[in-house]
Amino acid sequence: MRNITFLMLSMVVGLAACAAQSPADQLSPQSQTVRLCQGNTCTEQDRRVATGQAAPADADHRMQALAAVAERDANAAYDLGLRLLRGDGVERNSYQALQWLRKAGDNGHMQAQLALGRIYLMGFEEMGSDPAEAEAWLTRAAAKGSKEARDLLPQAQAAKKDEQSLYQVREAYRKSWLAWYSSYPYYWVWDRAGWQPR
Repeated sequence: MRNITFLMLSMVVGLAACAAQSPADQLSPQSQTVRLCQGNTCTEQDRRVATGQAAPADADHRMQALAAVAERDANAAYDLGLRLLRGDGVERNSYQALQWLRKAGDNGHMQAQLALGRIYLMGFEEMGSDPAEAEAWLTRAAAKGSKEARDLLPQAQAAKKDEQSLYQVREAYRKSWLAWYSSYPYYWVWDRAGWQPR
């Protein structure tokens, strides 16, 4: 209730201040710059500069150009993977992001290898964790000198062991389930007259 009262009071004060100005004062800028804020970052921008979003055709063109560079440059592939992962300037696409990060990682990009190790260790969106894949990427990044990868590697190895243990338990359960499932008889059977006890 207190927040609503404060919000309404702020709106009234803002409208009163605007109404106190003449129409000419409202239209003429007092300053040559305007303060633009995005998240925690604010900047002063010249009022005469357009700041709209890029046209979709321009965005597609820029993406195609970056993808062409990413085909031959591991840094660009990593950058494109991050942009797709974050939805930064492009439509968010985790599947393509992983493809580009893998391309960068396969070409020796340590940060891409570390990122892939983290993603596979923790899981991402609908993708669950894959400790074996995480261990493989973290091992590659650690071999290139990544301290963070060296620190995460024991977690991936432990998760991999847990996953193998869990797999063995599931496999044993599956076999016992199949034995029960296939060997126990039915008590009722269907014939022309309907369901009949056996």
